[in-house]
Amino acid sequence: MIIVDGNRTEKNIAAFANLEEILKDVMQDETMENRIVTDVLVNNEAFSEIYPHQAEDIESSNITSVEVRSMPVSEMAVEMSAEMGKVANMMEHGARQVSRLFRQAADTDALELFQDLLDVTRDFMGMLGELRNRYATGSLENFTEKTEEFSNLLSEMGDVLENEDWVLLADLLEYEFVPLCEDWHEISENLHLQVSGLLAH
Repeated sequence: MIIVDGNRTEKNIAAFANLEEILKDVMQDETMENRIVTDVLVNNEAFSEIYPHQAEDIESSNITSVEVRSMPVSEMAVEMSAEMGKVANMMEHGARQVSRLFRQAADTDALELFQDLLDVTRDFMGMLGELRNRYATGSLENFTEKTEEFSNLLSEMGDVLENEDWVLLADLLEYEFVPLCEDWHEISENLHLQVSGLLAH
């Protein structure tokens, strides 16, 4: 039994060799155009790949049911844009914490947290850029300027990190990174309004 968005399909599990083939077939259906998969349930249990092409290793003989849930890409964009402001707040909070740890000479903990902060920041900037390019209906004030500022700051922090100047790194985080996060929170809110407006029309 293969169910897509609550509708049982005519497709037969036995006609496929493994789960990957089933999922590819479902995604090629024209009803899935401009939709993104949010959940896959195999035998009524949530499935997500732990390693690439894991679905290929699950033979169809071991599958009794597959359920695929999806949502329109535009709706997903609205949801994601709504989260961006929260991520900017998280980055601000993380930067304050890292700065405090460096000032307390807890370098190991600070560096570990700093690496996490950098990863989140890169993902944030990539996602924000993607949403802006695909869905922003108007100009986002200061977007290019703030992106450049952020990029230069990250570069400077990279140099300071190499020199192991933890006090300077703490200063950069507290006095430059945190205010930029506050700006990004505002930009994210504007982007969310634009993406939501686009969907409403």
